Amino acid sequence: MKTDLCFKAFVKFFFGVIIVGILLFLPAGTFYYWNAWLLMGILFIPMFFAGIVLLLKNPELLKKRLNTKEEQAEQRLVIKLTGLMFLLGFILAGLNFRFGWIIMPDRVSWVGAAVFLFSYMLYAEVLRENTYLSRTVEVRKGQKVVDTGLYGIVRHPLYGVTILLFLSAPLVLGSIISFVVFLAYPVIIAKRIKNEEAVLEKELNGYVEYKNKVKYKIIPYIW
Repeated sequence: MKTDLCFKAFVKFFFGVIIVGILLFLPAGTFYYWNAWLLMGILFIPMFFAGIVLLLKNPELLKKRLNTKEEQAEQRLVIKLTGLMFLLGFILAGLNFRFGWIIMPDRVSWVGAAVFLFSYMLYAEVLRENTYLSRTVEVRKGQKVVDTGLYGIVRHPLYGVTILLFLSAPLVLGSIISFVVFLAYPVIIAKRIKNEEAVLEKELNGYVEYKNKVKYKIIPYIW
């Protein structure tokens, strides 16, 4: 089982690197797009080692994180919109570098990288706290409500973390144009959360009580 899982994880990782590289360097027209190398480094290097840790410590969670086959039509739309956002945002970042439309100071990229890495650490903490997490909206047999740690502050800390990740990525790339494109993500994720909570309220015992206890979805005292 671990051999098959390792192979599947490696294939997804490999093609992820290739696809992101194409989306960034091809529009840029050069491999000297240092911001793209920086983003790929802080994205894929931690991802590689996190994958090894999950494979050794929690292969079941890794298996769930690799599963992207969504059964619900609303969630499939969310996935498509998110994919379109990345496609447009990365291509525009490369074109912005190539033609010098709006050049941002290098320090913006380094600040963005720091936020990105901090978000990655929060992402790892969320995965540690909630081993039921998967990429699809579903309730598994024996699943329980997690209400400790970050889940005691907001109901969907993973989505809050991904907002930080996705909004810092275009800053690493030095593209304010792409940043504007990525501002669509909070709107997209709001749609996912609405559908997800409807499923959880219906199928996960104790979720209604948890929702009444933890009032905020992503941002304490705001949302």
